[in-house]
Amino acid sequence: MTPPSLQRLRTELRDAFELVLAPGLAAVLPWRWCFALFKLLARRPWLYHGACQAALDQATALGQVRADDAPRWLALRRLVTLVDHADHYLAVTRSDAFMRRHLAVDGHWPDPDQAAVCLTFHWGAGMWALRHAGQQGLRAHALVAAMEGTPFAGRAVLRHYVQARTGSVGRAMGNAPLVVSGSLRPVVQALRRGEQVFAAVDVPADQVDASLPVTLCAMRARVPKGLLRLAQDMRVPVTVYVTGFDVRTGQRLLRIVQVPAQEDVQQLADVVFAQLQACLEQEPAFWHFWGEAPRFFSAS
Repeated sequence: MTPPSLQRLRTELRDAFELVLAPGLAAVLPWRWCFALFKLLARRPWLYHGACQAALDQATALGQVRADDAPRWLALRRLVTLVDHADHYLAVTRSDAFMRRHLAVDGHWPDPDQAAVCLTFHWGAGMWALRHAGQQGLRAHALVAAMEGTPFAGRAVLRHYVQARTGSVGRAMGNAPLVVSGSLRPVVQALRRGEQVFAAVDVPADQVDASLPVTLCAMRARVPKGLLRLAQDMRVPVTVYVTGFDVRTGQRLLRIVQVPAQEDVQQLADVVFAQLQACLEQEPAFWHFWGEAPRFFSAS
């Protein structure tokens, strides 16, 4: 049996490489060279092994990955994880000129002078969408979870990385994130001030009081209801945005879609998650939450 102190050391060293050293190369290398190196690293099965293997196992069990496609799927899953982490280091070292060169935008953000709810998913790598929104003048806040609980137990590197990344999000948007832990009151206050709130809504619903059914990949899933209900009740316009990248070149691709007003919150959820369905059809390996699939999908 491995002593606890040795196990923690191994965990901290792995986190240091996977969260700092490898993605941090983006801060010192030209992006074209860095992305080429990232593609080589993504072929190594030990990189992000536990999380990526769990994602593949769940996606395969749900019929979303063919056996002969598993190596490609895993390499892409590792690549998107690496790029997502690298964006923290790019965000703090690169100017808006870098964003203009490397980010292609389809669509437009809501009026900066009006309240809006902007929703996305844990698909791709979203940091540059936040930077673009801030550069366009939105008075926006990202919603973040409180940094507490067992995911950080014995993982100092992970805790420091998450704290630093949260700070990067605030700098990218020009406004401090809003910590939501059981109450949407800070969100209500921001919307009443005519500001915008940004959130990823594809989170497991098992930690909230109210949820809604949606269909993804021909399977039933449940998602949190609170923010969708709030947008519907306050008659605040909803925007959906997703940020992917070209797997050949590393070019970032931001798509922004304005959601028409819906009759009720269930219709709103269906329209919003139809955008995630389109993303999953485009490239399912880009979704970060396959490893949490049992918390999303149900047999009924």
